[in-house]
Amino acid sequence: QVQLVESGGDLVQPGGSLRLSCAASGSIFSIYLMGWYRQAPGKQRELVATITNSGGTNYANSVKDRFTISRNNPKNTVYLQMNSLKPEDTAVYYCNAKTLQVNYWGQGTQVTVSS
Repeated sequence: QVQLVESGGDLVQPGGSLRLSCAASGSIFSIYLMGWYRQAPGKQRELVATITNSGGTNYANSVKDRFTISRNNPKNTVYLQMNSLKPEDTAVYYCNAKTLQVNYWGQGTQVTVSS
């Protein structure tokens, strides 16, 4: 079992920045990929960014050059630095951890971009 706890969501003005954190615990040795997804009201959950165990990253086109995913292996934590935030970035952001058998999700953290 893997447990994921997100933090860092908040209300921010357009153009502002936020950093989300996702702390993993449990059977973390089984994880091969971690990432962030988001779900806006009335829309499907979508990929934001992923990072492999070796640090390889992948981003949705809509967040490239604005968001950065990173990880601190000793702390078993993955971060999402979000800059130049736009109202369309408003969503619940979910941390995800993939193992060969199971796809784990955190509880989600709300990000609202509004003036």
